[in-house]
Amino acid sequence: MSELDVKATLMLMVGLLLVVVLLATLARRLAVPYPILLVLGGLGLALVPQVPQVQLDPDLVLLLFLPPLLYAAAYDMSWRDFRVHKRAIGQLAIGLVLGTVLAVGFTVHALVPGMPIAVAFVLGAVLSPTDAVAVAAIASQVGLPRRVVAILEGESLVNDASALVAYRFAVAAVCTGAFSVGQAAIAFVWVSVAGVAVGLAGGWVILQLTRFIRDPFILILFSLVCPYLVWLPAEALGVSGVLAAVTAGLYSGYHAPTVLRAEARLPGYAVWETWVLLLNGLAFILLGLQLRTVVAGFVGHQLLSVVALALPIALVVMVVRIVWIFPTAYLPRVLIPSIGKKDPMPPTSQLFIIGWAGMRGVVSLATALALPFESRPGVPFPYRAEVIFLAFVVVLMTLVVEGFSLGPLIRALHVTDGGRREREEQEARLATVKAGQARVRALLDEPWLPRARAEALEQSLEERRQRLESKLARGPGSDGRSGDGYRRLMRELIEAQRSELVRLRNEGLIGDDVMHRIESQLDMEEARIA
Repeated sequence: MSELDVKATLMLMVGLLLVVVLLATLARRLAVPYPILLVLGGLGLALVPQVPQVQLDPDLVLLLFLPPLLYAAAYDMSWRDFRVHKRAIGQLAIGLVLGTVLAVGFTVHALVPGMPIAVAFVLGAVLSPTDAVAVAAIASQVGLPRRVVAILEGESLVNDASALVAYRFAVAAVCTGAFSVGQAAIAFVWVSVAGVAVGLAGGWVILQLTRFIRDPFILILFSLVCPYLVWLPAEALGVSGVLAAVTAGLYSGYHAPTVLRAEARLPGYAVWETWVLLLNGLAFILLGLQLRTVVAGFVGHQLLSVVALALPIALVVMVVRIVWIFPTAYLPRVLIPSIGKKDPMPPTSQLFIIGWAGMRGVVSLATALALPFESRPGVPFPYRAEVIFLAFVVVLMTLVVEGFSLGPLIRALHVTDGGRREREEQEARLATVKAGQARVRALLDEPWLPRARAEALEQSLEERRQRLESKLARGPGSDGRSGDGYRRLMRELIEAQRSELVRLRNEGLIGDDVMHRIESQLDMEEARIA
């Protein structure tokens, strides 16, 4: 690559990062999931003639974006909730994926008679997984019940694996012209079980290395490499890299509180949140920029016909999900009454929200662009441009239609957790305060303990305990003006300390290193009260 090419690539990347920052900021201001604006931004940039064309290597698309995004989502997933709702998650992540592949495949094959059925199934596999980022973004803005959030997040993790397995079998069928249901079923079980095994082994190794690394910044850097440490061996063995990354993320996230030290945890979360936003932003923008190359292969009437074809496909994707949700919720409880006793039927409004929260996203776009250019040496992959363009338009439709309407729909149907999550948090805070009180009281007679300071600390804990018990007695959302007033008082106090710290630095009475150390303590205290 010449020096001019390097400078042009660098300028393009800086420009794209700036676009990601602006669109993500706008999404926050508008209170909409940022994937919606990112995909619209990618489409808008693709239509600007001055923006250079971008050609991504299909082999690098999945490798670059998926491992860290899946690992991060699994790391934050509650293993308790995942285990409790494993039946519902499995019905969506495996059964619905297969149903979507078949429904989309047969629909496309009927609407485009010349398209081979295997290629139609490729498109179905591309469009079968939901987008974890869009679901998480909406769940964070609206107080959804824990059950709904757990099912949607768990589904979006596991269905990526089942969708990619279906995708690879469909692509192989296009390339070889042969497909066996029996062999595919056996291979699916093998790549899934072996992928989970690789993920567990990789998660164990990650935790041992985490214990060994003492420097918090080196530890954070190591964490960014972890998703690839499990993805690459899994792919080299021919098993599911997706399930390996998801399993390692679940395992690491479950054990991290007992292994990860505090000095690495706080900055680590900030780094990972930035990294995930960056990857998602670049993924949507870069994938959107690919459209110019794809669209260039169509003449005017062909482009319009493909756009018109995307509408019924998007409807099939959305309708199949809603149709699937209700029977799979009711039938198991009717046929096996013990299921209903352990897991009562959720309200119809919650089932409808789960059915409507089927936004497609970066995984669908990445798998579409990962299609090989040739099915066999010298033979172009049939309908590759149409599959990519249809995938992009359907993703855009689901993000815009379902993404924009989901929040208002949740509020209109009053699908909330009723303050359950807030109460659970307050109960946990109360339990930890009581544990701290018990430990301080047990140490009061130790000779090394400064008794006056220990008694002051115990009194502070007692005041916190009384506040928490009072709040729990009043119920969720009852912190009221007293809680807001206390937080405002603490922020005023910290801001006064911070201003004084800056004054001392500006007058040369302390150095910047001293200022930064004290500033870090104030920042952590401010984060705690927030």
